[in-house]
Amino acid sequence: MPIQVAVVGGGPAGLMAAETLLAGGAGVDLYDAMPTVGRKFLLAGKGGLNITHAEPLELFLSRFGRHRVELEAMLLAFGPEALRAWVHDLGIETFIGTSGRVFPKEMKAAPLLRAWLRRLRRSGLNLHMRHRWCGFAGSDPRHLRFETPAGPAAVHTEATVLALGGGSWPQLGSDGSWVETLRGQGVSLESLRPANCGFDVAWSTHFKERYAGQPVKPVIAQFFEPSGGQVRRQGEFIVSATGVEGGLIYALSASARDEIAKNGKAVIRLDLVPARDSARLGQELSRPRGKNSLANYLRKYAGIDGVKAGLVRELLPAADLEDPARLAAAIKALPLTLTAPRPLAEAISTAGGVMFSGLDDKLMLRALPGVFCAGEMLDWEAPTGGYLLTACLASGRRAGQGALEWLGSSTVTGAPSR
Repeated sequence: MPIQVAVVGGGPAGLMAAETLLAGGAGVDLYDAMPTVGRKFLLAGKGGLNITHAEPLELFLSRFGRHRVELEAMLLAFGPEALRAWVHDLGIETFIGTSGRVFPKEMKAAPLLRAWLRRLRRSGLNLHMRHRWCGFAGSDPRHLRFETPAGPAAVHTEATVLALGGGSWPQLGSDGSWVETLRGQGVSLESLRPANCGFDVAWSTHFKERYAGQPVKPVIAQFFEPSGGQVRRQGEFIVSATGVEGGLIYALSASARDEIAKNGKAVIRLDLVPARDSARLGQELSRPRGKNSLANYLRKYAGIDGVKAGLVRELLPAADLEDPARLAAAIKALPLTLTAPRPLAEAISTAGGVMFSGLDDKLMLRALPGVFCAGEMLDWEAPTGGYLLTACLASGRRAGQGALEWLGSSTVTGAPSR
């Protein structure tokens, strides 16, 4: 009879761990608190599922910042090319967008998830839904406790993979409730923090009533780090009633969030006219305004109107609006002060979690032999663009392999089952 392993969490990391374990000959029971698996995965793919990114591997690895060193071996073993091949083997075609992001041909997550679940069920996966993990029975990590619709349940297992997610989008199941449970078992944890998140800005009532919901594009955003480094990205963002959000802001979110934690605020600089040369813009704005209103003047000579012109009026003092040189300089580097990240529940992903120092190279918890961790509950973060999903799948695969190795299996394979 196969050695039975429990996987707790039915997101991409948990499902990949289950597939890897099944391929290695283990029997697998997967438990999830929600009625169905993959809920965050499905919602993330609602507007187009970004599977991975097709940029050069060195650049891809650099996106993981200071935790690249811990993730690199996993990503080299199951990176963008291997991930695309795995998706194709599920019968799902992919394509590379103009940005280098990789999507399913149908753009949606649901067909991929259905094909994956069919394969997992054929391989023998047992699913247990509406089972909320409550920790261990006593000090023995082989005994798991769950709350179920039928009441408390206890499960004995020879090894466990925890893939419980972070703390963002808690309504989809990843509410971070596992943090205190693991901390009580002596597991080293970094506090959960928002990643790929929006930020609060102290807008005037007039500005937010007029412009909330409007996109700002194209624009370059720069953040100068205290260490002397610079983060510079081009894209677009959205003005919200509370501040700013969107892809360009998410790309700067880790640096801005950490700066706010240290100093109470972070200032990013916005180039509102990336295609215009600074010297030429200065010449254009040196023309007399005459009877032109500020709005007409900015539209004629700076090429900005609408929300961009609104930002100029909102963020610059009156004296700068009247000085052509200072106005031109500000349009190329408009200071926007971020006062706080939006709450973790609103964030796309989570920073913090189980520290790699508390894990061995199999992703097994040093404090709890036989218990492995994967996915977003680990202490890493990355920007959107396919990096999050790739690392979740790669770490789920490694945790599954680690559990097989720990159990002494002789059937560990180099890839998930086909």
